Amino acid sequence: MAERKAYLDLGNGQPPIELPIYSGTLGPDVVDIRGLGKHGVFTYDPGFMSTGSCNSGITYIDGDQGVLLYRGYPIEQLAEQADFIEVCYLLQYGELPTLEQKQDFDHIIRTHAMVHDQINYFFRGFRRDAHPMAVMVGVVGALSAFYQDSANVSDPRHREISAHRLLSKVPTIAAMSYKYNMGQPFSYPQNRLGYAANFLHMMFSTPCEAYEPNPVLVKALDRILILHADHEQNASTSTVRLAGSSGANPFACIAAGIASLWGPAHGGANEAVLKMLEEIGDVSNIPQFIARAKDKSNPFRLMGFGHRVYKNFDPRAKLMRQTCHEVLNELGMHDDRLFSIALELERIALEDPYFIEKKLYPNVDFYSGIILRAMGVPVNMFTAIFAISRTVGWISQWTEMVSDAEQKIGRPRQLYLGPQRRDFRPIGER
Repeated sequence: MAERKAYLDLGNGQPPIELPIYSGTLGPDVVDIRGLGKHGVFTYDPGFMSTGSCNSGITYIDGDQGVLLYRGYPIEQLAEQADFIEVCYLLQYGELPTLEQKQDFDHIIRTHAMVHDQINYFFRGFRRDAHPMAVMVGVVGALSAFYQDSANVSDPRHREISAHRLLSKVPTIAAMSYKYNMGQPFSYPQNRLGYAANFLHMMFSTPCEAYEPNPVLVKALDRILILHADHEQNASTSTVRLAGSSGANPFACIAAGIASLWGPAHGGANEAVLKMLEEIGDVSNIPQFIARAKDKSNPFRLMGFGHRVYKNFDPRAKLMRQTCHEVLNELGMHDDRLFSIALELERIALEDPYFIEKKLYPNVDFYSGIILRAMGVPVNMFTAIFAISRTVGWISQWTEMVSDAEQKIGRPRQLYLGPQRRDFRPIGER
């Protein structure tokens, strides 16, 4: 990292504080503020809008230019030319695999998809109507009780084994959560099937009827997984890193990430899109909802438009839009009521000067919810599928964090605004 210096003058007669400035391979420079504490001051940055918590070589985002890179590779190239297993290998190991490496990695992930049989009994403790994400938080966290042979987080081989287990088993647990919710028997994974096809099999097959995955739908799901695999230091990834900074086992850390992802402002956004489309109800009602969205005094927001990071078109959304139309064409669903509403909203957002000026383009969540609904996935499973995808990003970020000699246990500071010191009074004198 290139280094130069900046100086902070606190205006209290003390000499200016020297702060190093580092330049990464891409992106803005960063000011190293770690030394501020010994001078009696620290920074205040709610939401960490301008704070870097780590250095990382995994994912890079340029929100102004609409750029997303995994290990330096543009997301467009990966989504169009690679499959999810290749992307998993890339995120985990830093390079795209050779043919032999991919075959070996694919074999490991396929053949470890089954979970310990006793895990089946965990599900009986949940209500049948429990949200799949609630179940996943519990069951993924419980994996640490079953796989104690790889519990040494300081051992690189143990970390690799845990990574393989998580990549293999999280889709199985997600599908089991759905089956339990539906009152159907669990469908076991099939080693003959690829990653996305296997998940669809576990979701939709029954003992009465085999499920033959549609290649167009398999490709669509594989692309959804690639596009959501990692996204820099977002809320859930930061949660995984913070939990891992204490030395917690990777299963607990990923469970923490799932809990964070569950929030409607994060992984639940595509659920919110479908609820909004239901609220609109009909294409004829769109103008009034557009008017509400433009009214500053109205709290209504169009879900699935705009992004906190991307100030240009979300690069993932372009690919998801293409995939969305491929799926709708394959299933003959362009006349579906909700899809008709979504397509008209899309047209308006891409043409209306207000949306263009505000850069309120359809984002990845707008299209992914439409695709998953067309595939027959219930709304409460949308975030669970997001969790399957993001597991590889979480585990890659966790591995990087554990291996980083600079990382310490997370301990943010605060700006205290509570009462000053006061003395206790007995209850009769209050």
